[in-house]
Amino acid sequence: MLFTSTLSVSLILFTVIDIPGSLPIILNLKKQGLQVQAGRTTLIAGLLMLLFLFFGTSVLDIFGIEVASFALAGSLIIFFMGLEMILGIRFFRDEPSASSGAIVPLAFPIIAGAGTLTTILSLKSKFGTMSILTGIILNLLLVFLALRSTGWLERKIGDSGLEALRKIFGIIIIAVAIQMFRSNLGV
Repeated sequence: MLFTSTLSVSLILFTVIDIPGSLPIILNLKKQGLQVQAGRTTLIAGLLMLLFLFFGTSVLDIFGIEVASFALAGSLIIFFMGLEMILGIRFFRDEPSASSGAIVPLAFPIIAGAGTLTTILSLKSKFGTMSILTGIILNLLLVFLALRSTGWLERKIGDSGLEALRKIFGIIIIAVAIQMFRSNLGV
């Protein structure tokens, strides 16, 4: 039973975190000069996920924020990231640095974004804490491995491949952001 529920949670989180789909964004940020710090980014994303697992609803309540409003804010950030990818316009920073990118935008909202955090809250209604905790840890291991592999992936894909992926995934990210926005507005 624990194995089945852990597997279910892991697959749900893998789909929501979508590290394969996030790699073009990460590679694009790296091309803009961001130094990807796999360990630090994974640790911060993991801490955010654990915070939401144990205190998510309470934290949002303290600030008077509804889960839907939190998800709307995350969808706007994702929307602007997609625009950056397609149009080549930079909204978030003029000169990325190694320390600035580990938290925003890598740990949040790319890895532990509004979708991931609200999913963790909703998983609590169906699965036990141990299954969710194990699912988070398994996904963080995959995230860490993917982030550590960005240099290798960058060399294998090449500049023209990165440019094509950036445009394609930029459109997909905008569509995901619009879907998140609409579903949290109830439209």
